[in-house]
Amino acid sequence: MSTVKEGYKYAETHEWVKVEGDIALIGISDYAQHELGDVVYVDFPEEGDEITKGEEFGAVESTKAASDLIAPVSGTVVAINGSLDDAPELINEDPYANWMIKVQLTDASELDDLMDADAYKAFCGE
Repeated sequence: MSTVKEGYKYAETHEWVKVEGDIALIGISDYAQHELGDVVYVDFPEEGDEITKGEEFGAVESTKAASDLIAPVSGTVVAINGSLDDAPELINEDPYANWMIKVQLTDASELDDLMDADAYKAFCGE
């Protein structure tokens, strides 16, 4: 059974969002990293890029598959987790500690469309 953290919001595409003020940290869930297997590469936007809710903003490649990353919220990328360039396997070790991008939210109401931990557990069938 995968870990689902309280205090995070989850998208049906298995990205998580943790809000700190008006900044959203975005990564993939424990469920997603288990499904992918060993992560070998992460592709994400540059600082200053705009991402739009529901649209692709990058990809995760594993030994089993490649999966698009779908933006759970809209905003401007204010930071990327550069440590994932050299060590993408950190996502397998702790997908919640190893966020991918930080985004300045443009519409906080988009968070209302995401699932809380209990709803996400039910969505994953756990």
